[in-house]
Amino acid sequence: MEVQMKHIFLLGLLLVLGITGIEKVQGAGECGSSPVETEALKLTPCVMAGQDENTEPSDKCCLQIKQIGKNPSCLCAVMLSQTAKSVGVKPEVAVTIPKRCNIANRPVGYKCGAYTLP
Repeated sequence: MEVQMKHIFLLGLLLVLGITGIEKVQGAGECGSSPVETEALKLTPCVMAGQDENTEPSDKCCLQIKQIGKNPSCLCAVMLSQTAKSVGVKPEVAVTIPKRCNIANRPVGYKCGAYTLP
């Protein structure tokens, strides 16, 4: 009886892992197939600019913002991510980075949680 319960448990665990794995492969989040936290790591050059609105974003930061900003929902999710918060990025400051980078085709007026991209 105990061996049978172990097999049922293992079968259930494999089923859950399989469903989760399939969902991650097929499911597309805000940043497509790339997890938001992975995309957030690409914005490491923007940390200082995301903490202080008087800090000029670096060229590397602006390049990454322009790339990720092609998908406004991804950019928004990255700016509000746990990774960004953990390094002290302030969302109300981070949403100003595309404007400070002078990105012409930025998503002006896009609602990013409680914030609006200027």
